[in-house]
Amino acid sequence: MIQTIAERAAPELTVPYWIDADGKQRPPLTLEELGARYRLLFFYQHWCDGCHSTGFPTLQALVQNPSTKNVGFAAVQTAFEGTYVNTRDKLPLDQQRYGLRIPFGHEGRSPLGVNPTTMENYCTGGTPWFVAIDPDGVVLQDGFSIDTDRFIGAVSESGPAAP
Repeated sequence: MIQTIAERAAPELTVPYWIDADGKQRPPLTLEELGARYRLLFFYQHWCDGCHSTGFPTLQALVQNPSTKNVGFAAVQTAFEGTYVNTRDKLPLDQQRYGLRIPFGHEGRSPLGVNPTTMENYCTGGTPWFVAIDPDGVVLQDGFSIDTDRFIGAVSESGPAAP
């Protein structure tokens, strides 16, 4: 059974390695840096077929949707398996492949050899995994897919961003 953290406060990101929208290494990203509006996190693995067949296309469509221009997006490779392939040097490849000018992070297994801390904190069931967060920092929905209409509807109802 997959746990969900919907309707709970989103945990802070603990991802140690990040690249910015231009593919350059940057300091660790925080949820606050993604903005005070809606945020969407996408957890994936480079070698994950489902991530490339459904996850990334969904993320790409959301990033490109005019209704989500004020949403803070980030992608995180949570390498819980295939750590010899799902390496941080794959981040710019995936970023460029999908034309996503958003931050990308990488977190491998913990020093104890268990799942990445991010996966544990967000109770993910694997990859791809989406987490939609509202302006109050509460998780709206999470799972292997996202109800894009529901997410876009919530974003649209919140009105334009404050100047």
